[in-house]
Amino acid sequence: MKYTGPVCRLCRREGEKLYLKGARCESPKCPITKGRPAPGQHGLTSASSKKSEYAKQMRAKQKAKRIFTLTERVFSNYYQKAENKEGVTGNELLKMLEKRFDNVLYRAGIASSRKQARQLISHGLCKLNSRIVDIPSVQVRVGDKFEIKDSRKQVTILKEASAQKPTAPRWMKVDLKNLSGEVVAEPEKDDFEKTIESQYIIEYYSK
Repeated sequence: MKYTGPVCRLCRREGEKLYLKGARCESPKCPITKGRPAPGQHGLTSASSKKSEYAKQMRAKQKAKRIFTLTERVFSNYYQKAENKEGVTGNELLKMLEKRFDNVLYRAGIASSRKQARQLISHGLCKLNSRIVDIPSVQVRVGDKFEIKDSRKQVTILKEASAQKPTAPRWMKVDLKNLSGEVVAEPEKDDFEKTIESQYIIEYYSK
């Protein structure tokens, strides 16, 4: 089921910033910056209590889902696909998540969050290889070129993105001024989300 509640609550539950609201996550308004406890009656003690192995596995899976804003069904499907690949399952899982079109726009700096990237794509503002793509989950490949439609580059949030300092990972080449880029390599282990513990995720689904 898709989560529709306040996203800051998710960060509080994990006890760390998941960067679900873009610039707000770096502002003094961020609940994690303020030191607010996890939600619920036992929020003050849940973070410090000793967790079982199952609890650690569950939290790792939940955190990864929330970072990439995916439902359980979609996330478990990614795991099944990763398990059927020849490489290390954890690495293959994270590689597929990194190669989602919405994540690519976020990593490129064109969108301030994955949620915003998904909205840009769903509303038909983005092109992949010169064709409008409105499916956020599309997997990019090496050589793919992406950009914002010329007619929408003056949208306020996109103009702000074009003025930012480039922060794109090494596996893509980005021209923020023109809100465009190209995938030049496969994302590798060093490019994955550092806070995701893929081994726990594998253990969770292997039961």
